[in-house]
Amino acid sequence: MCGIAGIITKNHNAEAREAAIKMANTLRHRGPDGHGIWSNSSNHVHFAHTRLAIIDLSESASQPMHYLGRYSIVYNGEIYNYIEIRESLKKAGLSFETQSDTEVILAAYHHYGQACLQEFDGMFSFAIWDEKEQTLFAARDSYGEKPFYYAIDEEKFCFA
Repeated sequence: MCGIAGIITKNHNAEAREAAIKMANTLRHRGPDGHGIWSNSSNHVHFAHTRLAIIDLSESASQPMHYLGRYSIVYNGEIYNYIEIRESLKKAGLSFETQSDTEVILAAYHHYGQACLQEFDGMFSFAIWDEKEQTLFAARDSYGEKPFYYAIDEEKFCFA
């Protein structure tokens, strides 16, 4: 299992990045194979990830992962049918740089939008930031096998 955390602030907040790192550090035991932190260019979106490498062990499958220079994701779980989804998306003209199910989630979101959830058979929780639209899409599997906790106030949205 991996650990995910993030903070989205209304305005630039210098402390938010450090807070996201601290959140991920408390989850380090969930992901002993690596960790990553990413902040968008306006410094109001911060994603952190601790990795347990299972499917694609390469460094290119590390998270936070980015797709098409637009989408960024932190993800925990496994999509059991990701190979079939990948093949369907390839036929639709999408390409892939990794063998990871994480990249398949990003490509499926790009292709299907929020309806991508209809395609997934698995256990998961994730957050995708769309830099172009300045929107966050967060989801978890319908059975709640992979939890997604969040808190929101007037200034920020935090999740883990």
